Amino acid sequence: MAFPYVRLRRLRRTAAIREMFDAAPPPPARLVWPVFLVEGENRVEPIASMPGQNRRSADELERALEPVAAQGVGGVLLFGQTEGDKDEGGSAAFDDHGVVQRALPRIKRAYPDMVVMTDVCLCAYTRHGHCGPIGRDGNVDNDAANGLLARVAVSHAAAGADVVAPSAMMDGQVAAIREALAENGLDDTLLMSYSTKFASSMYGPFRDAENSAPSSGDRRGYQASYANLRAALRESRFDEAEGADILMVKPALFYLDVIARVREQTELPLAAYNVSGEYSMLHAAAEQGYGDLYAMARESLTAIGRAGADIILSYWAPFYARMFGKQ
Repeated sequence: MAFPYVRLRRLRRTAAIREMFDAAPPPPARLVWPVFLVEGENRVEPIASMPGQNRRSADELERALEPVAAQGVGGVLLFGQTEGDKDEGGSAAFDDHGVVQRALPRIKRAYPDMVVMTDVCLCAYTRHGHCGPIGRDGNVDNDAANGLLARVAVSHAAAGADVVAPSAMMDGQVAAIREALAENGLDDTLLMSYSTKFASSMYGPFRDAENSAPSSGDRRGYQASYANLRAALRESRFDEAEGADILMVKPALFYLDVIARVREQTELPLAAYNVSGEYSMLHAAAEQGYGDLYAMARESLTAIGRAGADIILSYWAPFYARMFGKQ
């Protein structure tokens, strides 16, 4: 049968009918808030390119997490940086007294039911801003980087991280970290791989926040090309075979098709990272009067969940109640 007997608008006539048949929004327990840690105490530094986001010392992060936890947000992802000397191998990243390592037990004590994740990379700690040491050929030394990334992951897990998340896109990084965790008796630590991380133009505000832009060149030699879907899917298959517990697609909004394709090829939990550029561009649009900020954010997170993401890492997480309260 067809119109006029079939009328599709019947199923969206009222708010109650729409709510009955629409997919549920992503629950707060599936959201993770990425945060930026700095050294010291009583420090809250607004990030100009990311409205509503700040760099925080561990004591201020502890305070900021209280309303976030009260909304039921499931996790937090810690990004550290150093204000001391950076070196060629990013050794401050695996310092047992580093900013992430000292913050972890504090956050776990204050919020024992919150899942605490850590980013495992070197770019914010290296003098050159790349994700591993530079070899004689001028490129990142993949295998040397893996050894250093494993040290970072072990230091985070030993300090209390529930999840370590390697983001450097080195070949074999998942296997190296999984082996190192096992050798150190840290078998229960979850490993969430940035398995399909694209060389994207959407990371600019993040690099401002982390002071992690490369001093020369770019990261296209190791991050995935956004124009090669088959290679991107292969990245996630390899990381699953190497022992990842969770896979990730990053960024999210420009890559909903990739999220859907990775979802089809794996039974592992799938995360999607709603990155800084995606967050900031909605703020910029709202400031110009092009749309309602929280309505756009709500729609974007719903789309990421609809594409197949189980976990959404997003700077919108602290605003969950404002976005998904009764409209």
